[in-house]
Amino acid sequence: MTHHLPDDVDRRRFLAATGALGLAGIAGCTGDETSDGGDGTESVGQIGSGRAGRELPGGTRIAEMPDLEGELTVYSGRGEFLVGELVEYIEGQYDGFELTVRYADSTDLVNQIANEGDGSPADVFYSVNAGSLGALANGGRTRELSSELTDMVREEFHTEQWVGTSGRARTVPYNTEAFSEDDLPDDIMAYPEEFAGSLGWAPSYGSCQAFVTAMRLIEGDEATLDWLESVAEAGISSYPDEFAACQAIADGEIDAAFTNHYYIQRVLDGNPEATLGTAFTEGDAGAVFNVAGAAVVDTASDPTLAENFVRHLLSAEAQDYFARTTFEYPLIPDVEPIGDLPSIDELDVPDIDLTQLSDLEPTIDLMREAGVEV
Repeated sequence: MTHHLPDDVDRRRFLAATGALGLAGIAGCTGDETSDGGDGTESVGQIGSGRAGRELPGGTRIAEMPDLEGELTVYSGRGEFLVGELVEYIEGQYDGFELTVRYADSTDLVNQIANEGDGSPADVFYSVNAGSLGALANGGRTRELSSELTDMVREEFHTEQWVGTSGRARTVPYNTEAFSEDDLPDDIMAYPEEFAGSLGWAPSYGSCQAFVTAMRLIEGDEATLDWLESVAEAGISSYPDEFAACQAIADGEIDAAFTNHYYIQRVLDGNPEATLGTAFTEGDAGAVFNVAGAAVVDTASDPTLAENFVRHLLSAEAQDYFARTTFEYPLIPDVEPIGDLPSIDELDVPDIDLTQLSDLEPTIDLMREAGVEV
């Protein structure tokens, strides 16, 4: 039976540990995982059975993976409402396997591992983003993973210390009654002028701040400041989260927004007739592809068991779960995303180090300088 550690575990941001792990600026990077955004999405259940009209998944089935036996503690920066069913399903496949899961903000968990030192009970760190994984690895708190595991995903979605388990693409959701996809610019920098007065975003949301961070990395601070000032001057509407921004398009409040792709799919899942489409920009910050992923903590009491659990997150059943329940991109071959979405190969993704997206402090400073409330 999965045990959930209490929520009153100390969640202070340990400043000394933060400095040691190079975590300045990560705070807020997990805003899309700490709650469900009010979308009301319900799990479709029946993990591994496929979805209506969807064939059984490809990839390696759990039955073909190493058995899990023993006790394991997972620190999960992914919300229980998103992955709790999957974690319990994996545990339930093995009579001799017992999980304890600590759900919290990814940043807080990295800091907690640092504070706990050699006495940390964490065996696996499951993160919402590559930035927190990179911070934990840079702090020397992860074990090297076997190539047998990391080679299950593309080179850009793993290092020797962590492996991506699912992905999300930045997109431009738009009103399909007002525009066709051909009407939308393929350059994210063009939107403030072309959609003045009819744009939306969630500037206090971690995913949005990571998007602006990517723009800083690609375009430079000066060009990013100019873009932010243009967005503010264009009268962009702010929302508490990116699901709300997508819903605002479906409700006819705005014509386009800047969000992760899966919020569009969640709105459409609740209302298939919503006038909401998905557009992609090309090779810029609007096309960043980030990953959730996992690492084996250096204090793992049974590193082999910990790595084999991570491997289960790349099983056919788990990858299909990510596609049809969280609406993310699966990262293994032979499991397709839900919705009318291009494959990862068809996306024009910018070449950036995903771990750098955790550098949010200068991004927030730049947003405030441009007059954006964050």
